[in-house]
Amino acid sequence: MKSFRFAAVGDNCIDRFRPPVAQSLVGGNAVNVAVQLARLDQASFYFGAVGPDAAGRWIRELLAQNGVDVGHLKERDGITAYTDIDVLSSGERVFLHEDFGVCAGYRPDADDIAVLKTMDHVHIGWMDDGGALRRTLAAAGVSVSQDISVNADPTNLGTGGLAIAFASAGSEDGAADRQLERLLGDGVPLAVVTRGSKGSIVSDGVGRFEAGIRAVEVIDTTGAGDSFIAGFLAARIAGKPLPDCLAAGRDQAAATCTHIGGFPQDARPL
Repeated sequence: MKSFRFAAVGDNCIDRFRPPVAQSLVGGNAVNVAVQLARLDQASFYFGAVGPDAAGRWIRELLAQNGVDVGHLKERDGITAYTDIDVLSSGERVFLHEDFGVCAGYRPDADDIAVLKTMDHVHIGWMDDGGALRRTLAAAGVSVSQDISVNADPTNLGTGGLAIAFASAGSEDGAADRQLERLLGDGVPLAVVTRGSKGSIVSDGVGRFEAGIRAVEVIDTTGAGDSFIAGFLAARIAGKPLPDCLAAGRDQAAATCTHIGGFPQDARPL
């Protein structure tokens, strides 16, 4: 029996890794979180949009193969989102170009929102709705999180209504703590900030905890942050202490760094 009901809402894309990798994989913050939650034996639902193209069919099939419920995945006229990526010798990735395709303008309809209100937790990825969905769900008492680092447009950067805010600050000294303080100052009940090779920190305004990284042979860091989110959320909704939530996120991220892409899958030629 699955433990909890999670939904991930928002972005999907085809990650197109340029030569020498020269292959494509399915990714996107919301998709990666959904798959990783399913891999953690949670009931995972994905809400988003794809185009009527081969890429859209691939995303739908791969989500279903990984145990994610795709009953609320919409097909919209246009192209499925894609991202062009370079992978450095260090394993770090460089995003060269991103086209949000039919993810841009996607909105869950009234039936979708009714289902989202039944979830134990909803994670929102990239969305260009100005925060409307998180406010609607929060007003209904739904636990909601979002990775504010994937929403670059200032109109989509608000934190109102979030139960958990995730952010990435890199490894620069003090940057993560400054980000943590900003989020808490904005009224976020629980702020989680990843800091690259230095691990992660979390605070509820009372306690502050940190965790390092788990050393692995890094192949690719794509999706590691999304995997961290899934691991953290599964532990948090299960009621585990915050240090254990960080450890769960750390371990999930470390596993993702050992392969190309945000979750194990058969790549397709570029």
